Amino acid sequence: MWDQLWLNADLATMEPSSRPYGAIEDGALAVEAGRIAWVGPRANLPDAPEALASQVRDAGGRWITPGLVDCHTHLVYGGDRAREFELRLEGASYEEIAEAGGGIVSTVEATRAADESALLESAGARLDDLLAEGVTTVEIKSGYGLDPENEAKMLRVARALGESRPVTVRTTFLGAHALPAAFKQDADGYIDQVIEEQLPRVIAEGLADAVDAFCETIAFSPDQTRRVFDAAKAAGLPVKLHADQLSDLGGAALAAEYGALSADHLEYTTEAGVAAMAQAGTVAVLLPGAFYTLRETQLPPMTAFRAHKVPMALASDVNPGSSPITSLRLVLNMACTLFRMTPEEALAGVTLNGAKALGLDQECGSLRVGKRADFVLWDIETPATLAYRLGGDPCAGVVRGGLVVR
Repeated sequence: MWDQLWLNADLATMEPSSRPYGAIEDGALAVEAGRIAWVGPRANLPDAPEALASQVRDAGGRWITPGLVDCHTHLVYGGDRAREFELRLEGASYEEIAEAGGGIVSTVEATRAADESALLESAGARLDDLLAEGVTTVEIKSGYGLDPENEAKMLRVARALGESRPVTVRTTFLGAHALPAAFKQDADGYIDQVIEEQLPRVIAEGLADAVDAFCETIAFSPDQTRRVFDAAKAAGLPVKLHADQLSDLGGAALAAEYGALSADHLEYTTEAGVAAMAQAGTVAVLLPGAFYTLRETQLPPMTAFRAHKVPMALASDVNPGSSPITSLRLVLNMACTLFRMTPEEALAGVTLNGAKALGLDQECGSLRVGKRADFVLWDIETPATLAYRLGGDPCAGVVRGGLVVR
């Protein structure tokens, strides 16, 4: 017998289908050993529910979606940057704030000063906000330590978050995020440290599932990024890239060159870059929170992504400077209103395509037999409501690995 059988639900499976959202009305979903064992119309069940499962659960007529995936976050950090928010409103640009010693570097100082328990407490509070809205898988980057000890410290905290809460955590080493003060005039020297000291340490401690870099005029050049990616590939780690956010340095094509899991931001990406991503199978991770907070005007090339069939994921980009957002539901709305995504595209962005951006699409992201039984029950009229309605708490229950965690 199955462990559980959920009835009286409409299912947004997010599997490819002729029906929007892969929807199954009056559906049934079975769980066995933490995995989805059966999914389909209730009328197609092979026997009476009580004969099929040890526990029959009533979803109360709610919608069930896959557990949400937040595939790009900077959850672990110290300090606060509300003053920069004020400066931007007064006219200062992202680049001007960074050049004046603000931006990422100011968060580095606060993160280095915080011990692991303090970082665990502050990051845990932010993560709890995400979990309350149905997130069951989250990526967490380093990048505010910028030296061997503090980069490892951040990733240890990220691992600890996954051990202390009902969520799957994927960690990403982002040592090439910004130049620390000690290397302000020696970017190549800092990249040497990233490759020769930081990366070997996080690998030795088993702290990184992937490697990322910030390829931008205020960060690292394409050649410096290639050096980091070469080291990552030599170590057998997949790569991701902060690409083309503020200018076109060919970051999307560079990510594709290395078969990156994803290229993220992408406001200035050209169609040639999009075509390269399509060829490589690299997911486009769009971050409307940063676009909104920085008051950007250059939209990502949405038409090109659709034309070349590049999967589009969405993420919160939780960070203290450019996206202090801990609500994926808000991100869904922003993606629709700012980037003109459809509600279905947006929900796919935080389920199946979010999972693809982490290399986990065979494990989670849709309601399919064999995948982990991660799903959310919603008090909503239609899946589009998740992107449409602001505020409130429609999340009625969360199941992770077959266990009810909310």
